[in-house]
Amino acid sequence: MIRSLIIAAAVVFLGSCESAPEGFVINGKLDGAVPDGASVYLRKANENNKPVDVDTTTMQAGSFSFAGVQDSPEVYYVFIDNARGSIPVIVENAVIDIRAQKDSLFYAEVKGTDQNDVFGDFFNAAKEMASRAQSMNQDMRQAVAEKDTSVMNSLREEYFELQQEARDQEIEFVKGNPDALVSALIISKLMATKAISTEEIENLYEALTPEVKQSNVGKSIITQIEKRKRTSIGAKAPDFSAPTPAGEQLALYDVLGKVTIVDFWAAWCKPCRAENPNVVQLYDKYKDKGLSILGVSLDRRAEDWIKAIEDDGLEWHHVSNVRYFDEIAQLYNVSAIPATFILDGNGVIVAKDLRGPELENKIAELMR
Repeated sequence: MIRSLIIAAAVVFLGSCESAPEGFVINGKLDGAVPDGASVYLRKANENNKPVDVDTTTMQAGSFSFAGVQDSPEVYYVFIDNARGSIPVIVENAVIDIRAQKDSLFYAEVKGTDQNDVFGDFFNAAKEMASRAQSMNQDMRQAVAEKDTSVMNSLREEYFELQQEARDQEIEFVKGNPDALVSALIISKLMATKAISTEEIENLYEALTPEVKQSNVGKSIITQIEKRKRTSIGAKAPDFSAPTPAGEQLALYDVLGKVTIVDFWAAWCKPCRAENPNVVQLYDKYKDKGLSILGVSLDRRAEDWIKAIEDDGLEWHHVSNVRYFDEIAQLYNVSAIPATFILDGNGVIVAKDLRGPELENKIAELMR
């Protein structure tokens, strides 16, 4: 979780907080055997989060350098031939110094600007959490090998506590650094993982400085907040339509019942398939009382989708564009499945992401 945020920082475009007209200079020093003439690449992410070359230089006597003008601070990353990993760096118009070991580029020291200094502070705190998580994973592998259920259960509880501690640490970092671009990245990550509520996200966002709010990642946060509100409890569910297994277009509001479950799932999703028998029992119990279910598959192949419907005995309505996390998933801000939305007879979202007994209890309550 912690490492994923740091990696995300290397592929997210950041807007301006401060700049100077002189341009930037990146001076890099690499410890380790790297031959003169080895290529060094300055890259950034394109719209599809794929790295693209911005500039190229060569290694000379263990050093390299880049220079240019940056309109606004942006996260780039440095790649070096025959060296594993990359070095994330916030490029802004200033002199930036990088010191790294060939075999551990990701842990490079980047100095020279306030934004890189703050990023380094967060990274150092995150490394300690990551080290503890790695130690727990090693202990868990040993416990699994020894079939020690007592230790496994204890480690699971300890890991959940560590996750909460890491989340609290991230939130406190954001509160303490409202002028840092990395704070916006943390908020974006907390929102993407649905770690905290939309209200908490809004509060953290509102505390950011105007400059950070105007950064690209800051703008993306407010966009995501609006998307979240669109499918929050109490909101009118957005309508959509897509092909059925028979190839006919079917819209959500065409099949609205007294209570409707919009179920995002896929044949390849093991938790979805494991939950399907519970939903079948629920549907059989309440279908004659006004329960409607619309399954929205995120499969890539129609044959897989149709076979799963038949194999699991899913006798309710189904649609799919057969395009993985497509525009319908984006409309509902679905980034992981299973995901469910429970609607009342007017199409208002009254609950979401319920499974098992919680889902059954909610449907029973709404059917009274």
